[in-house]
Amino acid sequence: MSAIFWLSVAVIAYVYVGYPLLLRAWARLRPKPYIATGTPIRGVSIVIAARDEGARLGARIENLLSLDYPANRRQIIVVCDGCTDDTDDVLARYSGVVEPVRVPPSGKAASLNAGVARARFEILVFADARQVFAPDAVRELVAPFQDPAVGAVTGELLLDCESALFSNRRAMADRRRGHSNQLRGVALERRVRADRRRTILSTIADGVGYYWRYEKQLRRLESRVGSTLGATGAIYAMRRALWRPLPADTLLDDVLAPMRVVMAGSRVVFNERARAFDRATQDADAESRRKIRTLAGNYQILWIEPGLLLPWRNPVWLQYASHKIGRLLVPYAMLALFFASIALSGSTFYRVILAAQVTFYMLAGYGAVLELTSRDEAPARQSTARTDSARRAAQEVA
Repeated sequence: MSAIFWLSVAVIAYVYVGYPLLLRAWARLRPKPYIATGTPIRGVSIVIAARDEGARLGARIENLLSLDYPANRRQIIVVCDGCTDDTDDVLARYSGVVEPVRVPPSGKAASLNAGVARARFEILVFADARQVFAPDAVRELVAPFQDPAVGAVTGELLLDCESALFSNRRAMADRRRGHSNQLRGVALERRVRADRRRTILSTIADGVGYYWRYEKQLRRLESRVGSTLGATGAIYAMRRALWRPLPADTLLDDVLAPMRVVMAGSRVVFNERARAFDRATQDADAESRRKIRTLAGNYQILWIEPGLLLPWRNPVWLQYASHKIGRLLVPYAMLALFFASIALSGSTFYRVILAAQVTFYMLAGYGAVLELTSRDEAPARQSTARTDSARRAAQEVA
C-alpha cells in the first residue's frame, strides 16, 4: 500500500510541479526559437462560428473591421449555426464586408468545416463572437508563419481578472508603438475595467485567473522547446493547407486541429503579442461545465487520434503525456492517495497526510457551499440595489 501512496504522490507532483520545472530547464538549455522578423501581409480568412449571437455579433464585427490589417487581405466569414435570433439581420447590415454561411444546427466543429470551405486565403484565423481582439492581433498571429516550420499560432487570451497584467503589457506596448496605439489601448483598457466590475461578484474569478496564468506559462515553455499542445479557441491561426475537416461531434477543436498540425510535422507556437480579451467565468456551474467538456474532449481526442499515444508517431509525446494524459490521471491518483492514506493511518506520518487531505476536501466543500449561497442571494441583492436606485432617483426628483 505504501507503493501506491508514493506512486500517487509522484504522479500529482510531477504533473503540476515537476513537468513545469522540466520545461523551464529544457527551454533554457535547448530553446527552439522560430523566425518572425517583420510582419508580412498574408491573406487571412477569419472564421467565426456563431449560434444565436445576434446581441453581440455587431460589436464583434466592428472590432474585426477596425483591426490594423489591410481590408483587401482580410476575409471575414461568419457561420450561422442554425440561428433563430436576429443574427441574419445583423449580418445583413455588413453585407459586402462579411460573408455569411448558413448551416442547420450541427455544432461548432461542423460550422468551422463550413467556414473553412468558404475561405480563400492561405492563413485561417479562428475567433469567437464573445471576445475582442487587440488592434494588432492578426498581424502578430501572422508573423510567425515566416518560419516554414510553423504550421499554427495561438495567441494570448487575457481575462478581465488579469486586468493588472494587461495594463502593464499594454503600457509597455504603447511606449513602443506611440500615441495612436495608446488611444486604442485606453479604449481596450476601459472595456477590461468594465468587465472586471461585472466579474467582481464571482466567487471563482480569482481562482480561474491564477489557473489560466499557470496554463499560459506552460504554453509559453512548450512553445519554446517545440510545440504547444493545442491553442486558445478565441484566437489562433493555422495554414489552410494543414487543415483537416473535424468530426462533427468534436468537443475541443482548438486542441484537435493544432495537434493534427503537430502530427503532420509542423510546429504550433505561442505568440503572447497576439492578444484577445474576455471575461472570466461568472459562476461555478459554468466553470464546472467547461471543465467537464474539456475532460471529455481530451478523452475523445485520444479516440479520434490514437497515434498521439505512440512516441514514434507523436513528435511531442513527452509533453503530451506529461500535460494532457497526466491531467487525466491526476483524479485517479488523488483517489488512490486518499485510500492509501487511510490504510496506512496507523503511522503518525500517514495520519498527518490524511488529515491534510481531509482538510483540503472540507475547504473545497465549504467553498462550494459559499458559491451556492452567494448564487441564491444574488437576486435579492440585485432587487435591493434596484430599489435603492429607484428611491434615490425619486428623492432627486422631489
